[in-house]
Amino acid sequence: MENKTLIEYKIINKNDLCIELFNNFTRHQVVTKCWRKENSKWIIKNTPFVDDWIEDDYKIHYFLFEKLLINTGGLVYGAFYNSKLKGFVSVESEIFDDVQQYCDLSSIHISEDMRGNGIRQKMFLEAKKWAKQKGAKKLYISAHSSVESQAFYKAMGCVEAKVYNQKHVEAEPYDCQLECTL
Repeated sequence: MENKTLIEYKIINKNDLCIELFNNFTRHQVVTKCWRKENSKWIIKNTPFVDDWIEDDYKIHYFLFEKLLINTGGLVYGAFYNSKLKGFVSVESEIFDDVQQYCDLSSIHISEDMRGNGIRQKMFLEAKKWAKQKGAKKLYISAHSSVESQAFYKAMGCVEAKVYNQKHVEAEPYDCQLECTL
């Protein structure tokens, strides 16, 4: 286990952003069970696979940070260990759905070597705080359906979203659509 006191949390801005930011970040997850909605009920199914990012996945997040978030006033917040990126969360600046008033938590990932240190919880709470300051009432989360990921969101008070964002449903049909009141 790494020393948590050496983890620095900060907003990632344009000056910090480069593709090399991801050089020491490992997105790897062995998944055995996932939540699936069948006949309007959530059930756990055996769905073994390995989620292992390749170079293109890191490039996608680089462009997400650059184009969709930093240039439009969204939040990109990172956790650094020995000056190396080990976790990040991003929240888009647009508030959508007039009734629910969601801000979209577009990503939250912790490097495999740093999981279990409380980084994800700290980053999630920072995302909630930021969205509330922007005027949102809830975070919208299109989240990995793995049992482990869903357990985290449930522990953080998230529930199934009242309104589904169709762009997320179409892009990731197996993700769970969640909301968390701010």
